[in-house]
Amino acid sequence: MIMPNLPGRLGNPNSLLNTDPRADPRMVAALAAVSLDGAPKPAGVDASTPIAAMLEFCRVAESSYEQVFDTIFAGLAPVEGVTSRIEIIKGADGNDIPLYIHVPDSIDRPMPAVLHIHGGGMVILQASGAAYVRWRDELAATGMVVVGVEFRNGGGSLGEYPFPAGLNDCASALHWLAENKEDLRVSSIVASGESGGGNLSLATAIKAKRDGTLDQIDGIYAQCPYISNLWADPSPQLASLVENDGYFLNVSEMGALANVYDPDGHNAVNPLAWPYHASRSDLEGLPPHVISVNELDPLRDEGLIYCQKLLAAGVPTVGRTVNGTCHAGDCMFREEMPEVYLATVRDIKNFADSL
Repeated sequence: MIMPNLPGRLGNPNSLLNTDPRADPRMVAALAAVSLDGAPKPAGVDASTPIAAMLEFCRVAESSYEQVFDTIFAGLAPVEGVTSRIEIIKGADGNDIPLYIHVPDSIDRPMPAVLHIHGGGMVILQASGAAYVRWRDELAATGMVVVGVEFRNGGGSLGEYPFPAGLNDCASALHWLAENKEDLRVSSIVASGESGGGNLSLATAIKAKRDGTLDQIDGIYAQCPYISNLWADPSPQLASLVENDGYFLNVSEMGALANVYDPDGHNAVNPLAWPYHASRSDLEGLPPHVISVNELDPLRDEGLIYCQKLLAAGVPTVGRTVNGTCHAGDCMFREEMPEVYLATVRDIKNFADSL
């Protein structure tokens, strides 16, 4: 049944990203080049898929996404004025954690730092991927120190390390960055990431409060955070899970990936695993946040509800919606949508400068 007054698949169950009038045509063209603009291929997995099959799916999905990002970012001129290096630190669990440190070539004063946490649902992708190297370079070029965390994934080529391994690595990276502020000439620290990286950014702040280390972090900038753990049985509260299902992301696939992160389901409503379930007491006293979401993202509404929870808990918070874009669309299309891409880069910089 078609209900034209409702957006996306709420109004037309057959709506596709390339037929939705809200979609930025530049984004649609960019996704068409990698065959991701129309009807999505069936995920073939859901929340009931056995974990062994899911781990195999993660390996295949990771490779496919990396190929997409390699294609999207191929041919771009390098970002000038930024130098990068790798530092290996020891994590809280005794494991090695590679940190990718990007700094402007000219540092004449202390400047903000971004602890960047990559996306991939906490189970796939790598900080060393083309999209994330570019993102860190672009942020550093604005006058910030940017540290990317190669945390342990739940699956993929860096797995199999379910919750809380990745979160522990992010907390270890935050601790290292805070201890080395003087040497790095860092004035403040913002944790930031998209999708699964948005989850881990939010969870890192909650964990810091519980651990008594909240003084190490000055702000959180979470993009399109993957935080509800409601994808196996979408909540009526989260209309975007229906409205935008199949627009770059499949809801059933997200429910399956959640089981790789928490295989036994014991953390289904643990806010350190799924920050959407944080209580007011979990959030009170946290540093300033920005919650940025994408209009055409299945995850949009869980980010908006988290923003409301932060405001209700008295946390200084800004909510931001990037219209016309799919999940993480504002940090993928540097060449095709430079105004959109750079607007988010500038917003992160302005937020960091304000702290």
